[in-house]
Amino acid sequence: MASTPLGEDTYPDPLIANGRSGAGLWRVLLLGMFLVGIAVGFALFSEQISPDLIMTFVGVLAVVGVFCLFGLAAGLFRFANGEERRTISNAVVDSLPFGAVVADRDGKISYVNAHYGSFSGALTNGLPVGVPRLFAGQSDASEAIYRLSRAAKDGRAAVEDIRIVGGLGGSQADSSKAFWYRVGVRPLPESDEAKKPLVIWSVEDITRDRDSNESAFRDLQRAIDYLDHSPAGFFSADAHGRIQYLNSTLTDWLGYDLAEFNSGQLGMSDIVRGDGATLLMRGRGDGEIRTEIIDIDLVRRNGTSLPVRLLHRAARLADGELGETRTLVLDKSNAPENEEELRAAEVRFSRFFNDTPFAIATLDADGRIIRTNAPFGRIFHWAGEEKSIEMEPLSGLIGEASRERFGKAVGEALAHRSEIEPVDALLSIEGDHAVRLYLSASEMSAGSPEQINVYALDMTDQRKLEAQFAQSQKMQAVGQLAGGVAHDFNNLLTAIIGFSDLLLLKHKPGDPSFSELMQIKQNANRAAGLTRQLLAFSRRQTLRPQVLELPLIVDDLTVLLKRMIGEKNTLTVEHGRNIWPVRADVVQLEQVIINLVVNARDAMPKGGAITLRTSNVDRGEAEKFTFEGMVPADYVLIDVQDTGTGMSAEVIEKIFEPFFTTKELGKGTGLGLSTVYGIVKQTEGYIYPVSTVGVGTTFKIFLPRHVASESEVAAKVAAAAAPVRDLTGHERILLVEDEESVRAFSAQALRATGYEVFEADGGEEAMEVLEDIDFKIDLMISDVVMPEMDGPSLLKEVRKSMPNLKVIFVSGYAEESVRRDIEDDQSVEFLPKPYSLDQINSKVKEVLQKLGKDEVH
Repeated sequence: MASTPLGEDTYPDPLIANGRSGAGLWRVLLLGMFLVGIAVGFALFSEQISPDLIMTFVGVLAVVGVFCLFGLAAGLFRFANGEERRTISNAVVDSLPFGAVVADRDGKISYVNAHYGSFSGALTNGLPVGVPRLFAGQSDASEAIYRLSRAAKDGRAAVEDIRIVGGLGGSQADSSKAFWYRVGVRPLPESDEAKKPLVIWSVEDITRDRDSNESAFRDLQRAIDYLDHSPAGFFSADAHGRIQYLNSTLTDWLGYDLAEFNSGQLGMSDIVRGDGATLLMRGRGDGEIRTEIIDIDLVRRNGTSLPVRLLHRAARLADGELGETRTLVLDKSNAPENEEELRAAEVRFSRFFNDTPFAIATLDADGRIIRTNAPFGRIFHWAGEEKSIEMEPLSGLIGEASRERFGKAVGEALAHRSEIEPVDALLSIEGDHAVRLYLSASEMSAGSPEQINVYALDMTDQRKLEAQFAQSQKMQAVGQLAGGVAHDFNNLLTAIIGFSDLLLLKHKPGDPSFSELMQIKQNANRAAGLTRQLLAFSRRQTLRPQVLELPLIVDDLTVLLKRMIGEKNTLTVEHGRNIWPVRADVVQLEQVIINLVVNARDAMPKGGAITLRTSNVDRGEAEKFTFEGMVPADYVLIDVQDTGTGMSAEVIEKIFEPFFTTKELGKGTGLGLSTVYGIVKQTEGYIYPVSTVGVGTTFKIFLPRHVASESEVAAKVAAAAAPVRDLTGHERILLVEDEESVRAFSAQALRATGYEVFEADGGEEAMEVLEDIDFKIDLMISDVVMPEMDGPSLLKEVRKSMPNLKVIFVSGYAEESVRRDIEDDQSVEFLPKPYSLDQINSKVKEVLQKLGKDEVH
């Protein structure tokens, strides 16, 4: 038996009795019985046992006994009583600040602590009762105890708070008071000493904690009541501007029902007018919490304004995010101000009022100007007096087209509408001056003539930028149209030029029809030149530098330029002697000349003369020029001179800036001269304007002189002396072209030189043809732009069966734009449209010869 910590009463302690003390007792009894058995054996069989053996055994026992005596004296061994055999776990349970009962899952108690015995009804006849029995007579606890008992039987942990009026056993002094107990059960780890799984029950009186919580709750309710009915408004918002709390005072001011308000239902923008919500949500960048004083208008539920003063706090958290805001609201609609504060407020208001970048004005009910700030006079070009007897209506300063919309906005402002659409208007003064007007009702004191606030933004520069952007979009659209027209026109020219070449093969120069055929071909070639200009305008032309003779380029453009400048302007072309060659892109150079001539035409609205000159400038003469940045060298000079209005020094400084233009709105993008400047710079040349106001302007373009290298000269001589090439062949060629006339000419041209040609009008038919001939071809010629399956898509499909096939793409667009759409363009050649008979045969021969060399290698 073990003593209980509950007092003088005792009860069986199976946890201890069945543990170490029980096991030790049986070991002692077994040892004693063993020794008695040996003694009995010696007594019964003394005659058969040798005396020496008996003496030896007795000697061994004596030695063991003496050793045990010395060990006991030295503390190596000791006898333990029942109290000493109590385990550490018992001590832990005894020290718990609440009642604890250790029992098995069926409720058989193994151990209880003294705290549990202090509960009324915990002991019956000196023996402890289980927790379910302790609460058995309490109806309020029956359901909770049932759930806990089920948890104990299932080996689960569970906790319940139980309320009992008068306490356990009804022994409390105040029988009407409610007492609270926290009862829990949890399983204990299994051990070898316990025959059954154990659980530990806990019973704790939490009445005092409950009382403290209820007291704190009542205090919180009183504080909320004080805040709700305070003479000032209050609201709180989260980091996203959602209102989390509104007190009753502020809801009354704004016209909301507090009973209907839910956290997060309103946003900051719902109760703060205009950009005030952004002002309240910006916080402080340094994360410091500081109260700011902000005078602002709140928005009532009916849309009217409420002038208030806010004592506002907002801070950023450690990670940089905005935290919650707290804002105290003071009603300023009828709040008196002392004289000093009023004077300071007037100074601050005047400073903000006149230093804003936009115009502000107040109007009376008839729309007449009462008060304005400083920028108003600048933006509206208005010099009216604030206190003039005859006040001017604001509608008289804006264009007639916008007055109706402005009058409608004035009516909405007088009706105190909160959301009024801004009014875009042109001013009635000379020039294209645009403004955007924002109107709102003025919350001045009763009897004040100022009824409407007007805020005006100067939109003149923005309108010009929008117009320039629209113009550039229009030019882009025109360019795309021009590119599309040029592409289709190139197909027609390819057929015309090609069939002309086929006819010329059948007519000798002495034939009467020969001259007519040559006229057809020459005019088709001129049309091809026009197409190149259209493609250059649309940025879809292949641009390659080459050695050029400037006089020939200028002369070829003369007809086009005369048609462009009109009948009231004259064009004169003057060339110097022996003009040096230059290396440039012919399309780019033509674009430069066209842009400058068109610019000269626009500078002469009443007509005038335009002169184009070409001349040589050697290094010595170039050193005498004072143009900034020009390096002395040999140049070819192009002068484009007009007798127009000229330009001032200020305009010349900005003349090459993108989107800068002196033309009227809608009559120019400002991109012409900036494009000219870029082209000249890419050609490693220089361009300088020389202008006199009222006299005219001359643009001087200096292009570097091109000196042919020895290899270039040798290549040119070799090309001139080379015999006529053999353009015939016998290879198999697949021709894919959706334009029937182009396909017919190309097939006839190739067959005439001996090639075996297979035709297809599109990508899908081409695949069918390849399957029919078992993919046995030497070359494929394909158009790029075709319906359904285009050239690059066809190439991708053909590569699956013929990865090394040579391909020639033909197109009227730039080679660079075509190659962008090809994944692997290493074995792809390019032939631009329109092409002649000699060009297609030469290109095919060149590609096939290159293929043969590759196969040999």
